[in-house]
Amino acid sequence: MGIGVYVVMIGVFMILAPRAFLAPMIYLAFLATVPFALILALGLTLVITSGEIDLSFPGVMCLSGYVFSLTLVSTGSSIIAILAGLISGIILGAINGVMVTRFKIPSMIATLGASFLWMGAALVFSRAKTISLAFVRELPVWEIFVSRIGGVFPAQALWALGIAILLGWVLTKHRFGEAIMFAGDNREAARMLGVNTNRVMIQVFGLMGLLSAFSGMLVTLDLATWWPILGPGYLLPVIAAVFLGGTQMVGGEGTIVGTVVGAFIMGSMTAGIVAAGADAYWIQFVQGAVLLGAVLLNRYLRQRAARAAL
Repeated sequence: MGIGVYVVMIGVFMILAPRAFLAPMIYLAFLATVPFALILALGLTLVITSGEIDLSFPGVMCLSGYVFSLTLVSTGSSIIAILAGLISGIILGAINGVMVTRFKIPSMIATLGASFLWMGAALVFSRAKTISLAFVRELPVWEIFVSRIGGVFPAQALWALGIAILLGWVLTKHRFGEAIMFAGDNREAARMLGVNTNRVMIQVFGLMGLLSAFSGMLVTLDLATWWPILGPGYLLPVIAAVFLGGTQMVGGEGTIVGTVVGAFIMGSMTAGIVAAGADAYWIQFVQGAVLLGAVLLNRYLRQRAARAAL
């Protein structure tokens, strides 16, 4: 269904904005911008499949991006900076997992509070000042992660594709993926059958933190600047992408392929609205409407499936 929706949407935009959507450059632009949100959405797919939610990824993205940028400027070592950024993301994500599992705080409340905490920490540490990384375009780290392969194809699209393939395999073929779906479907039954659900949840949130940090690092490299407002703009499109893709909001069922399609729907929609001549402030309105529509459709399909099973 998601692929059909995307095809129809692109067809509509081809009619409304033919100069933009009949040219190949806009699709290369999608491949350059969508991967940042897609990587976040892939991690969120696993979290929601486990029966939880993570609203802290914008804050993790911002704070880990700051750690990466500060370390790169201070040490001059790309490897140390990457490790520092990614490890900080894992730690922040694991903290979310501990709050949910050990302290029994509902994940929506825990991660929403954590998002403000991590964003606030980034603002305090940076004094709300940007960090320029203009020199990074001369380093191999930029070539590896966000350059244009052959001068055309965005490298970040390949990283997003690789992560999608890996997580798709994990979710459908690996024991960890089975544990995630089992815990999301019926946590008590999963515990009775020997699944350490607390450990699985902490690992899932830690993985979400890792992917949030990685996405923040990619955005920072692509812009060659760390911005203290990095992150919040991804919250709504990422959540919408997961639900548009067909992942059940109650847990127990998730789809990586659907999330990929959902991310491209959201990313293409933003460009299409502007290219069609609408004012830019319509973007948030439409994104909100799409998110609500996706949730309602998700609920309707679930109820219809339940009735059919009777």
